[in-house]
Amino acid sequence: MNDQFGIALAPEISVGGITVQTEQTPPRLQTLSDLGLVCAAGITGQIIHRARWPERGLYEARATLTPRGDYLVMFPDGGHYGRSDTKVNDMMAYRSSDKGRTWEGPTIAFDIDYDQHGFVPLIPKGTDCVYAFGTQPIPGQYVRENGLYENTPIGYRHSDDDGRTWSEVHLVRPTNDPDFRGMSVMRMCETDAGTWIIGSHESNWSCDPLMTRQYLLRSEDRGQTWQLLPGARHGGWCAADSNRMDEGRPINLGDGQVYCMFRTPVGRLWHARSCDDGKTWTDPQPTPLVHPDAPPMLFMLSDGKTLAAFHHNRYSAASDFDDLGDTLVTFLDRAEVWVSLSHDHGHTWGPPRFVLANALVPTFDKAFRNYQCSYLDMFTDEGEIHLFVPHRWERVLHLRFSEEHLAMLPTREELLPS
Repeated sequence: MNDQFGIALAPEISVGGITVQTEQTPPRLQTLSDLGLVCAAGITGQIIHRARWPERGLYEARATLTPRGDYLVMFPDGGHYGRSDTKVNDMMAYRSSDKGRTWEGPTIAFDIDYDQHGFVPLIPKGTDCVYAFGTQPIPGQYVRENGLYENTPIGYRHSDDDGRTWSEVHLVRPTNDPDFRGMSVMRMCETDAGTWIIGSHESNWSCDPLMTRQYLLRSEDRGQTWQLLPGARHGGWCAADSNRMDEGRPINLGDGQVYCMFRTPVGRLWHARSCDDGKTWTDPQPTPLVHPDAPPMLFMLSDGKTLAAFHHNRYSAASDFDDLGDTLVTFLDRAEVWVSLSHDHGHTWGPPRFVLANALVPTFDKAFRNYQCSYLDMFTDEGEIHLFVPHRWERVLHLRFSEEHLAMLPTREELLPS
């Protein structure tokens, strides 16, 4: 069986270590052949966009519900900013005015002469302004040599017309480290006090294995001034045994509490929390959520209380703390997406529930591409979950299902043959 673009579906895949036939799935699963996925029953979806140059791919897709009620999704198409000395991508935008049923686009969001990495949306409370934060690899503003090619200024643009046109970029210069360079592509948050917090990490690919350090950028005055936490470089957080921690995702819990989840290569997502509006933080510790060297995908449900952590629920690293070498075992872990819920601010987590898995046979010469279902984004609207997935770094998928269905997705035990 082929999907609608002629790519063959695998005859069988693994879901939680259980072999699933794609043409005859168990009762609580379904094959969406046009999307190249096996999903939990009740999920529907569509392909919004396919990469202009499939061999170069596209990258992180992020979406938001705009102040005027549209859905806006943006992503870089054309390659990764850190892999070339010349411009290779454009930030593309799609818009939906009918709750995601149809999409208009693509348009180029920012007509600039350098690459982009991702769209980190923020709509401050009480405003109709959309902000687009992210990594800014401006020529001459960062050093590509000696393994530092991913570390760039962090900056933001804003839009006063619902994300149709954007300002020039404004660069973040922390008062305690004005020349900070890092990478920011994970969602940020605004606290009840109006404080903005975004994660950023620095990396050094000349180290063997790779070294990363995690930071948080914090602003109390809506982006005019910033502080780098937990301190100036190179004092960021890391999981000591691996010399790694990156792609932090802060989320507001209310009442001065902020929670943050981190990527590590040690088989678990890690977390930290703040009880003083993000000024100080607990030392990061591992969560029980099984996850490979891939990002946290953490969101708040519409009740403002329940956390949903999407994670891969499998870990089989080729070697301890590898440097993301292009090996099958490293990236096959990204083929499955599960979700766990927390009703107590991330102190405890419910059982992993299956969401989706890649069902296409390998067609790329890079394992990095063939099984990619990571870096998904999410928002809720009128009782529906909307997921956006950069599937195989080649297509942007929009999936939807009812919010109440999230807690009823199948666990591994419920998928076992009776």
